[in-house]
Amino acid sequence: MDYIKGRGSQFNPKNKFNSTHHVLGDDEALDELPTWQQNTRVTYEFPKQIVNKVTSPDLPMPYSLNPYQGCEHGCIYCYARNTHTYYGLSAGLDFEQQIFAKPEAPKLLKAFLSKTSYRPQPISLSGNTDCYQPIEKKLRITRSLLEVFLQFKNPVGIITKNSLILRDMDILTKLAELNLVRVMISITTLDESLRRKMEPRTASSVKRLEVIKELSDAGIPVGVMTAPLIPSLNTDEIPELIRLSSKAGARSAGYIIARLNGSVKEIFHDWLHKNFKDRANKVWNQLLSCHGGSVSDNRFGKRMSGEGNIAESIKSLHAVAVRKYMGKNKMPDYDLSHFNLGAASNQLKLF
Repeated sequence: MDYIKGRGSQFNPKNKFNSTHHVLGDDEALDELPTWQQNTRVTYEFPKQIVNKVTSPDLPMPYSLNPYQGCEHGCIYCYARNTHTYYGLSAGLDFEQQIFAKPEAPKLLKAFLSKTSYRPQPISLSGNTDCYQPIEKKLRITRSLLEVFLQFKNPVGIITKNSLILRDMDILTKLAELNLVRVMISITTLDESLRRKMEPRTASSVKRLEVIKELSDAGIPVGVMTAPLIPSLNTDEIPELIRLSSKAGARSAGYIIARLNGSVKEIFHDWLHKNFKDRANKVWNQLLSCHGGSVSDNRFGKRMSGEGNIAESIKSLHAVAVRKYMGKNKMPDYDLSHFNLGAASNQLKLF
């Protein structure tokens, strides 16, 4: 099979929960199999709840909310790929091509915020997949969610790598006036050749820097996530990523060292050797050294920051760049005092 341009994963690894799976056989069988170049398919999903309690000590957020499952961006390293296996699908091409959308997410969010036991806390959009992935342009679920956050005046955090967020500047500026929003823009590389291979359906790095500037100029608190960092692929770009992000208006910078759990290990290994034959083994071995000899790292406190000499050098380089280019800048605290109890009361009357 030729290399599939515009996709991150190049195949569908076996789903460990399924007893059978599709494979590519000889040439005579190809016409009988589903095409790997198929267009994105969207399926509507109707869960009973939409807000998830975050219990991981590595994640500084009390709640998360994901309006979509699966992601067209096709980022090769995405940890969320593994969640597609619970749908009976693959973490590979299926994750990029079969998207589940939750159109009743705004209604479910209203019900959650209206609970008499609820106390206002920040809720993070895109804890799993990007809330501004391409399908959002049509479905507008994320925009409707932001309208609910504004109605209830509940704080919200957003992380995205898509310039579509600028569509919702009108709502974001109103939230920012009340210190109810923070935005993190993910930028992993300034090298467009690498970006097109690693994150094939995302906005360019130049466009993401422009997004940071537009958000910052509008008074919306914005930072940059230089994540994930992959030794010998993008770690040398750390200082310039942070310098340009700060120049554009980013107030903070975070990072995560890539970890490859579940099927992502197999998908990334295949992608790495197909795209970077000259350094694939070096990259792989350095990732192993960052995670105690295994790229599948589940250890709290270590899995995201890594350990060992290479991880420590990455940490030091990132910290020096932040001090040099961002100084004492930081994101403002959320203001929880604005929560609209009246909105909650009015919603309760509807149940």
